Amino acid sequence: MRLTLTSAAGPVNVLRGISASIDAGTTIGLVGPSGSGKTSLMMVLGGLERVSSGRVAIAGTDLTAMNEDALARFRRDRIGIVFQSFHLVPTMTALENVAVPLELAGRADAFAVAAAGLEAVGLKDRLLHYPSQLSGGEQQRVAIARAFAPQPSLLLADEPTGNLDGETGRQVMALLFALNAEHGTTLLLITHDAALAERCDRIIHLRDGKIVDAQP
Repeated sequence: MRLTLTSAAGPVNVLRGISASIDAGTTIGLVGPSGSGKTSLMMVLGGLERVSSGRVAIAGTDLTAMNEDALARFRRDRIGIVFQSFHLVPTMTALENVAVPLELAGRADAFAVAAAGLEAVGLKDRLLHYPSQLSGGEQQRVAIARAFAPQPSLLLADEPTGNLDGETGRQVMALLFALNAEHGTTLLLITHDAALAERCDRIIHLRDGKIVDAQP
């Protein structure tokens, strides 16, 4: 797989010759220096960026063969994303934030599923709170509940503890690993924390847009 972007200075090879196969239900630590291509790879796997050449398949579905509408539906139903900066809608309650992807999918039980998801992350007493009324750790728990609500095949987490203090970050990661184990969702974790990466089933090292090491 290759990803080439066009800049003012000309084409830039962001990802070069990436080739990897990930077993369903596993946890992957994606590590590498800044600018190595970690976030670009996550964007490709999340269907947010198209590769210049090669093939991307998730749960047996070829993303590269999809048009934009089909890709958007697949991303909504099968891929969850947790960002470092939470990305909650400030004018929506915790319950509404989690229910959004379910409502977009036409789920009649969107709010019931959202409430259950928030209870699963320890926020059953915060359903009607707005993001500004929640701590950073609570906001990230809402984001995690939202990502897991559609029961995705793949969960992408980009430095999910980057804006949290150490103890809160540890609690959030314990929650992510627990939900991964419970639902069998494949988890790809971008992190600069070597100890955190070591907790994953596999570690993939990127440098200059290429995989330089993959363990085991």
